[in-house]
Amino acid sequence: MRAAALLAASLLGLEGTTAQVLAQDSQDLAKKLSNPVASLISVPLQWNYDHGFGPVDGDKVTLNIQPVIPISLNDDWNLISRTILPVVWQNDIAGNSGDQFGLSDVTQSLFFSPKQPTSGGLIWGAGPVLLFPTGTDELLSTRKFGAGPTGVVLRQSGPWTYGALVNHIWSFAGQGSRSDVNSTFLQPFVTYTTDDAWTFALNTESTYDWTSNEWSVPINAMVSKLVTFDQQPVSFQLGVRYYAASSDNGPEGFGARAAVTFLFPK
Repeated sequence: MRAAALLAASLLGLEGTTAQVLAQDSQDLAKKLSNPVASLISVPLQWNYDHGFGPVDGDKVTLNIQPVIPISLNDDWNLISRTILPVVWQNDIAGNSGDQFGLSDVTQSLFFSPKQPTSGGLIWGAGPVLLFPTGTDELLSTRKFGAGPTGVVLRQSGPWTYGALVNHIWSFAGQGSRSDVNSTFLQPFVTYTTDDAWTFALNTESTYDWTSNEWSVPINAMVSKLVTFDQQPVSFQLGVRYYAASSDNGPEGFGARAAVTFLFPK
């Protein structure tokens, strides 16, 4: 009986250790999701709803397909590819303009990032950002090719991640009748990840249009949970946003966000 009891205790201890390891792995993966230049393949499917466009308060639903692919260049550097492919449905965003559905313009960012943080613990990446006029409708596209610099810097300390991502895009080709693109994107962010892989995030995704001299400042509050289905890690996210500032014809008030992210650890 004593031997059986010792064996049972040993097995319970092993199960406890395994559970702790799995929990730690989930927490580490959840923290990597808070790092835009982490060496982690991920495919977020991000749904957004915004309201209040133009004089008749139009609506817009955007599904952003956002694959992130790290490429090892050598022992010291990674190249991180981040693509945003928007699939959009919108209604009356430019007055009584009716419905449009299809692809919007693709944004492609490439970050050259050291594999190890600096001696001060900073994680950073920098490179080009490109805009492609892939929109399938006049009201879904700028009809402009654009390019510019992008960069990110962050620090991870315990459960906290905080930093900022920035880019600027100038148009250099496209339809001459359309307005030039000259915009700055600013995304300061802070997240807190718990031991059981819940993540609480706060950020802004602010844009300043230098052509029209207008700000768009949505403030996003989100909560995520990372779970595993048959060894496949998946993160689920829900969030709400409020537009602290918006362009004359931009969205107003509150919006919503939901996302599912598939992770493929190396």
